[in-house]
Amino acid sequence: MIGETFNNRYEIQQQLGKKAGRRTLLAQDLVTSELVVVKLLAFSSDFEWDDLKLFEREAETLKSLSHPLIPKYIDYFELNLPKIKGFALVQSYIPAQTLEQYLQSGRTFTETEVKQVAKAVLEILIYLHGLYPPVIHRDIKPSNILLGERSGNSVGQVYLVDFGSVQTVLATEGGTRTVVGTYGYMPPEQFGGRTVTASDLYSLGATLIYLITGTHPADLPQKDFRIQFESVVNLSSGLTRWLKFIIEPNLERRFSSASAALQALEESPAPIDIGSSLVITQPAGSKIQLTKNWDVLEIVIPPKGFRWSMLFTGAFAIAWNSFVLPWTVMALLAPFPLNLGLLLFSLPFLVVGGTLLFDLIFKLLVRTHLRLDHQEIIFYYELFGFQYHRPSPSRKTSINKLVYIQKYWTRDGEGHRTEVPAKLEIWAGARKYELGVNSIIEWEAELKWLAQEISDWLNMPIQRG
Repeated sequence: MIGETFNNRYEIQQQLGKKAGRRTLLAQDLVTSELVVVKLLAFSSDFEWDDLKLFEREAETLKSLSHPLIPKYIDYFELNLPKIKGFALVQSYIPAQTLEQYLQSGRTFTETEVKQVAKAVLEILIYLHGLYPPVIHRDIKPSNILLGERSGNSVGQVYLVDFGSVQTVLATEGGTRTVVGTYGYMPPEQFGGRTVTASDLYSLGATLIYLITGTHPADLPQKDFRIQFESVVNLSSGLTRWLKFIIEPNLERRFSSASAALQALEESPAPIDIGSSLVITQPAGSKIQLTKNWDVLEIVIPPKGFRWSMLFTGAFAIAWNSFVLPWTVMALLAPFPLNLGLLLFSLPFLVVGGTLLFDLIFKLLVRTHLRLDHQEIIFYYELFGFQYHRPSPSRKTSINKLVYIQKYWTRDGEGHRTEVPAKLEIWAGARKYELGVNSIIEWEAELKWLAQEISDWLNMPIQRG
């Protein structure tokens, strides 16, 4: 095949790649004298019509694109030679190596360089996904990203190539969906034949993890379909958090668009210390509900529910109020001003009885809500669908510190020890929001976990109180 001329114009120089039924060739355009890439789909024993459909779609898509970091469409024709029959797509040649080739040669990438690659690819995806219909690459991986030579502080020019798996929204309407992609870089929804623009973001995230770790994503441990990469890298908390969101297997929690991902990456702050001694996973048996994505973090703490230890408290509260309430009614029926004096006498007993009942109802029925988004922080209690003790929301930008206070013991004048539960304080200016008070969180391990999650979402260090 080397030395042959296709379509009386493209003289084959060398073979760049080969896989079943397909070849990628370097050729010289005899008309322009420039080097070009010829992608060849040949008829063979393993030829499938779906392959031709994808090949034609690649040609049509490439023909419609105009971006300096994507190969340019040059030609498309049927090939009918004595030894080769099939179809050929000709595109511009980019003199650069793939990320895969760089990694195999031993090159390593710094965090700054990884972020540069991420931003460059995201800018290309913003262009592709912004077309009508959106163009979804579906096979972003290290071998499909080219990187030019380093230049000063720049990692090099980044190019996105190989649109052989490309999908457009219109291409899937009214027809079957072909499952394509590369294992390890495909998000869960792509295995089911469903692909959206956010699917390309997952693939980019997996590619960046490969750049950082030097390990194929499929070879890294997984938990709940999430790639566990944190323990094998030394990254800033900002980039780690960003990567966790871009490879989120749940579509609803992943970045919704390339522009959102790019904006978040550019806003990612410098490394901070978030306290490595805190637990980072939800304790087994915990019923706290945590919803977390890039846009919002919401915590719902359910009521404790019935505990046998409440029997004594409940019985005592009922007995106490059964005595105090009739006494108060009788005091009110007494003549004035005697009734006023009796009422003032019973008032402290009423407060104690009410406090006992409130504490019991709180533990049995009240749910606690904390919501953080990019605009504000909201905190309130909920009882039978009604909200109460809801301080005015504070601006998210006013949150200036996160304080974790471990449980401790105090002594009264008689030397009796009293346990003060651990609590977490979120300060927004002079306003304080607290978790852990009123015993709404049963285990200290739960509070530590929530502290870590809030710290991670806010990208704010945990201070010790």
